[in-house]
Amino acid sequence: MRKDNGLLYGPEDKVSYFQSGLLGLQHVLAMDVYVPPLIMAGLLSMTLGQKTGFLQAAFLACGIGTILQTKFFMKLPVSQGPSFVPIGAVAGVYAAYGAGNGGMATVLGSLIIGSLVLIALGASGIYQKVINALVPAIVGGTIITCVGLSLLPTALNDNIFNATGNINQNIEIASITAITMLVAITIGIRIPQLQRLFRVSSIVIALVAGTIAASAMGKFDWSSVSKAAWFSLPKFTAFHYGVHFSLPAILTFIVIYMVLTTETTGTWFAMSAVVDEKISKKQWNQGIIGEGLSCLVSAVLGATPMTGYSTNAGVVSITGVASKRVFVSAGIWFIILGFFGKLSAFLSAVPAPVIGGIFAIICVIIMLNGLNVIRKIETTESTLYVLGIPIVLTMATVLLPSKVTTELPQMVQYLLGSPITVGAISAIILNIVMGSGSKEEKVAKKPVAKVAEAK
Repeated sequence: MRKDNGLLYGPEDKVSYFQSGLLGLQHVLAMDVYVPPLIMAGLLSMTLGQKTGFLQAAFLACGIGTILQTKFFMKLPVSQGPSFVPIGAVAGVYAAYGAGNGGMATVLGSLIIGSLVLIALGASGIYQKVINALVPAIVGGTIITCVGLSLLPTALNDNIFNATGNINQNIEIASITAITMLVAITIGIRIPQLQRLFRVSSIVIALVAGTIAASAMGKFDWSSVSKAAWFSLPKFTAFHYGVHFSLPAILTFIVIYMVLTTETTGTWFAMSAVVDEKISKKQWNQGIIGEGLSCLVSAVLGATPMTGYSTNAGVVSITGVASKRVFVSAGIWFIILGFFGKLSAFLSAVPAPVIGGIFAIICVIIMLNGLNVIRKIETTESTLYVLGIPIVLTMATVLLPSKVTTELPQMVQYLLGSPITVGAISAIILNIVMGSGSKEEKVAKKPVAKVAEAK
């Protein structure tokens, strides 16, 4: 039965193990978690064996982190994945501390300390107090909107327009994928009897159609799948590289983790809005502990820092399935990918335009969820600026030419590497400065997770 919040299954609803397994795989397929590790591996000039191990470690960290957050810590349907934000910092520290002669040991040592700082932040209870004081509903809704907007250029440019191959073919593949997805969703909406089949499985159906179209155009690299090993263990972990601690590198990654925390907060707001459930004080702190543990596991495995993926909030909005059992299944799939090379190779070979066709729709859904939160708030002249200016700054950060950022201090570059963080910080500052404390403004200061209760 369709719920008031538009979901077919809520977070606590039990989905059959078979169905949750299929739906969990759908989440995995919709997430381009392999992209940041592959970019990073290229910057670090890793060998083919190291690159494979790096990707395997990232999959394992995704799986363990997703299960930890969904089942034990945040206890919301959230999925962990590698972030794009640390790419520059990892490459910089790696090169500064000997590259292949000890650079990775310094990177991993710094990541471990940064993870422990996150765990301490959650255990102390400070994080929840900061969120409660600085992030009312108007700010939370703005952050969610900025999340969707900041991801949209990546979906279109990186995955479609600027992806390798003929741009016209890329657009055709992305269009076939997106149209297939919309047709499946439409069938699910128009024919209630088929809703569970077509709406719930719309992303998998689109991925299959897009992959078939790409393969027919010669855009799917089957050779990389055939050459991959069926089963292998991660080889290049912290036990292989070793661990080295350097104060400047540690301070660098503590800043990176603070930026990641802001990103993750936006993801949690987005998922909270989609499932229409309040995030409790305990959940905020537990979530940061889970985030820290996810990053700690990732560092020990020799991979990149993890963060909550906002993509999944869009997937839940589209499919109507928010069951935590599905997300645990996604975590199990990630762990399987960490050991089965052919499956990892297949996912990595899915052409970028296929992912882009789905990702673009997901980004728009996330953005609209943020606007839906704001819609429930009685706005004033000042709240319009709190909403509008961060959106402008988010898009300005996305479109900022690289020649401008390279001339800025390193710490500023890290900040500008995350448009979500720029949008979130600007929304918080504007709300503090422009909030008048009037009756209308007090409505806007209600915590975002409580907005649903005021309906």
